[in-house]
Amino acid sequence: NIGRVPVPDNRLNAIAEISKPEKIVPTSIEFVDIAGLVRGASKGEGLGNQFLANIREVDAICHVVRCFSNNEIIHVENSIDPLRDIEIVETELMLADIENIETRIEKLTKKVRSNDKDARAKLHIAERSLDLLEKGTPVRMLEIEEEEIPHFHALQFLSAKPVLYICNEEENAIKEETEIKRQIGLKAKDLGAQSIIVSAKIEEELAQFKDSSEKQEFLETLGVRETGLAKIIKNGYKLLRLITFFTQGKKEVRAWTVKDGASTVNAAGVIHTDFERGFICAETVSYDDFIAFNGDQGCKEAGKIRLEGRNYKVKDGDIVLFRFNV
Repeated sequence: NIGRVPVPDNRLNAIAEISKPEKIVPTSIEFVDIAGLVRGASKGEGLGNQFLANIREVDAICHVVRCFSNNEIIHVENSIDPLRDIEIVETELMLADIENIETRIEKLTKKVRSNDKDARAKLHIAERSLDLLEKGTPVRMLEIEEEEIPHFHALQFLSAKPVLYICNEEENAIKEETEIKRQIGLKAKDLGAQSIIVSAKIEEELAQFKDSSEKQEFLETLGVRETGLAKIIKNGYKLLRLITFFTQGKKEVRAWTVKDGASTVNAAGVIHTDFERGFICAETVSYDDFIAFNGDQGCKEAGKIRLEGRNYKVKDGDIVLFRFNV
């Protein structure tokens, strides 16, 4: 199952309040519900092969970890132990990586003998990665130089993918500080991952409300600031190192997603290949200035609109008008 979910961003509505567009279009993030994993998946147990194939296609992993007790809902391991569940998934990913990397090292070694520089760079990373994996450490913890990044990505390690542990807690325990939550947080840190606490039960109840004000009122009675879904989306965004820039006008105000560090040309290409191909410059204003000076005209009068070239790194919250010619 695949779901595309809008990324909550209050800045979008604030820009729209000034621009008065015909429509508002948020950016989105895609979630894929993949086959479950059991112990032995790396050897094909259960739906292991399907799980590993699906994992290869995603950019990051959100691992839902059961933290609640309910005798009517059976756990595949017949007991509740979130740390064990985390360990099972991480171990299966690492075992799959070890099997894959040993084969890759053999092939790369042969290429190195024929003076293949590209293979030599990959082999160096592969050998360091194998050493790490054999110590029970996921490859995402490997320290690599900037020039090694393309070779690292080419090796397609499963345990290199960013991970978010989503602790599914009981409704009445969502705000409690417990030892198990503390341990999950420490485990995440040790494995180069992140963790958050949500309650699927609360999310189920929220889905019954059609009015957003009723949803907010319900959250306030629980002492919760935002929905679990919003928390997952925001943390997923951070995990993937994404930022948002905006375009605005009378027709629409729209949020767009790019990788942190993307240039104006990269950002232009996200909108349309013609923008990228014929890029001239980008009229850019920060979100804070746009709001403070009440839109385009105020920003122009205050000298807050900048003309940026193709090498400018887009910042989170930039409002951009691309000039291009094809």
